Amino acid sequence: MSHHITIIGLGAGELEQLPLGIYRLLQNTSLLYARTIEHPVLKELSDEGLSVMSFDHIYEKHDRFEDVYEEIADTLFQKALSEDIVYGVPGHPLIAEKTVQLLLEQGSERGVDVIIKGGQSFLDPMFTAIKVDPVEGFQFLDGTSISVVDLNTRQHIIISQVYDAFIASEVKLTLMERYPDDHQVCLVTGAGMSSEQVKWIPLYELDREMELSNLTSVYVSPLTDSELQYKEFWKLREIIDRLRAPDGCPWDRAQTHSSLKKYLIEEAYELLNAIDQDDIDNIIEELGDVLLQVMLHAKIGEDDGYFSIDDVIESISEKMVRRHPHVFGDAFAESPEDVEKTWQQVKKAEKGEAQSLLKDLNESLPKLMQAEEVQKRAAKVGFDWDDVEPAWDKVLEEMEEFRAELNKPNRDGAKMSDEFGDVLFACVNVARLAKIDAELALHGTINKFRNRFEFVERCVRESEKGWKDYTLEELDHFWDQAKKQGL
Repeated sequence: MSHHITIIGLGAGELEQLPLGIYRLLQNTSLLYARTIEHPVLKELSDEGLSVMSFDHIYEKHDRFEDVYEEIADTLFQKALSEDIVYGVPGHPLIAEKTVQLLLEQGSERGVDVIIKGGQSFLDPMFTAIKVDPVEGFQFLDGTSISVVDLNTRQHIIISQVYDAFIASEVKLTLMERYPDDHQVCLVTGAGMSSEQVKWIPLYELDREMELSNLTSVYVSPLTDSELQYKEFWKLREIIDRLRAPDGCPWDRAQTHSSLKKYLIEEAYELLNAIDQDDIDNIIEELGDVLLQVMLHAKIGEDDGYFSIDDVIESISEKMVRRHPHVFGDAFAESPEDVEKTWQQVKKAEKGEAQSLLKDLNESLPKLMQAEEVQKRAAKVGFDWDDVEPAWDKVLEEMEEFRAELNKPNRDGAKMSDEFGDVLFACVNVARLAKIDAELALHGTINKFRNRFEFVERCVRESEKGWKDYTLEELDHFWDQAKKQGL
């Protein structure tokens, strides 16, 4: 015969708040198991003769709440094998009670019937205390495990279990990632009780409040200032929607996937330039510009009825999980080379055998990047040099062939172009074998040339002379000065 665990809620704090049915059940209970003795109702019930066994001692044994809850649930199941038991938790059993969820999840396999008898949640008196209608939308979060990704700043937020200064500090720091330091929050202790306390304070003072207890919760009001919402992804999406709306921006409404191609390339290279300069503020700005391009393309796809930003996010999330089985699955990868091998194996399984290794080459890549990609694919099947020396010999060979064409009396433009292309291709091969990104290397050199040339321009301008007044050797002297200054 299976036994029962009957779970009751002890209400928000006072005996008068207990439902009559729960009170009568307790009067007929010889021993009540309680998650914690730190609840005002239990003192009053003990005074009336109820025997209570709490699990507070288990909290001292573990560093993680998860382990505490697991041991409490296991202990209750062990007790239930020999007798029917009653288990009491603060508030309502189905609101912010992990032990109850563990009992419900494991009850059947442990051969124990788990029965919920109800109780009064503190949420009703909480909403009364803060004078908020929950139909406007609210979140109910646990202060012991709060994360910034949980926060929806458009909604009312109630955070429970803020019972000491340490948790209050963690909650404060998390909230400060989305809310201004002086955002008003409300501390509510003993909601609905005769001793109820309601105190509004600025967020930065949250962990300085000395009256925190097991009955304390924090209320956070929604952000209503548009500028304070600019960190939110939904706000960016709302802005893009507004720009593309019929009464939005004519330029944004006129854009297509094709018309935006050049802007995406420009923004990507501006980001690379910011990274080269190690300019954090500019990196932030340029990453935003790249993200803007993604959002515009996604909105165009949504307007055309083909896809939305949700599809884009789903696609990349699914791909990252699928292609990282060493992180999200059972595969093993110890080095970047192992990761690359796994990545290629997954790609091959996804796409099957192509007719040619070069079949799906991205033709829109910059040509130096295309050259490197062609060489890398050929190298996968062994069509490659073992080291950089023979590749360098090939560069010298191609340079001589180009020079020969260049020195011919009757130059053939097409032939010279062909030979010069061979030189560039061979140089990319040397860079690849030397583990240098040719595209980024050239990008860096262009920036270096620009910085030094701009220095020469300033020197000429400040001399109040013209370019024609300087010899090349004199201009080279300015160039050398730029080099000495690290430009």
